[in-house]
Amino acid sequence: MSEGGFLETIKSYLPEKWTKSRPLVPVLRFTGPIGMSTPLKPTLTLSTVALAIDKAFSMRGAKAIAIQINSPGGSAVQSTLIYKRIRALAEEKDLKVYVFAEDVCASGGYMLACAGDEIYADTSSIVGSIGVIAATFGFPGLLEKIGVERRVYTAGANKDTLDPFLPEKPADVKRIKAIQQDVHAAFIDLVKASRGDKLTKADKELFTGEFWSGKTAAELGLVDGLSDLRSKMREVFGEDVRFKLVAPATSWFRRKQGVFTGASSFDFGLWPDGLAADVISAVEARSLWSRFGL
Repeated sequence: MSEGGFLETIKSYLPEKWTKSRPLVPVLRFTGPIGMSTPLKPTLTLSTVALAIDKAFSMRGAKAIAIQINSPGGSAVQSTLIYKRIRALAEEKDLKVYVFAEDVCASGGYMLACAGDEIYADTSSIVGSIGVIAATFGFPGLLEKIGVERRVYTAGANKDTLDPFLPEKPADVKRIKAIQQDVHAAFIDLVKASRGDKLTKADKELFTGEFWSGKTAAELGLVDGLSDLRSKMREVFGEDVRFKLVAPATSWFRRKQGVFTGASSFDFGLWPDGLAADVISAVEARSLWSRFGL
């Protein structure tokens, strides 16, 4: 008897549930702000998620890819790069991508969601915010008040654009707004390419930067329906579907950083620049989340 025939004979004596091939769906999780990486706190960038994405799409027997997103947005560039990587692999591997919005899927987070062939949300998810924002502060009067003189030397007339200690210049604002219009137009084009005729409202209603509940987002065509990953995948692939979470790889440095950031250790003097960057990143991240009431 051949080896193949012997294996088939053995299988015939085993319970069906032991030998039946169960549908596999690799799961990716994108959580947190996009593009605000620091030495101590890498976040969602192409470099931090690329290996996980590649691994998910390379899994033998995968029937589809599921992506859970909980992100208030961030870098338009990193959002676009991650979106392109997912779409390229989806076409190359001929795998359908299902996206599931959790608490927030807004701004760059929604751009990531558009990489899905279908998008689902919870009734209370926050979805949308298809716009571009820049925020800063101005302190031109503070220095004068405390008796400090600001000295700036540039080669190039516009190198001091948006310096918070100099008076705001209308020409600077005009340039920034022009850049924002370009980024916004690219965002709108991406959403339209992804959602197509599923969108039910005019541009002036959808692309203002406004955000909605998952329920309203479904009515607007920004998502395909209200569901969660487990329920939807069971509906599509059956009750015996199995999931495999594919997490980003953790570097040796990240595994060892607990020595410096644990509750019992405050020797941050070893990482002064990293700590400062981490604090700034944390403030920016907190600001992003707070825009959506979280």
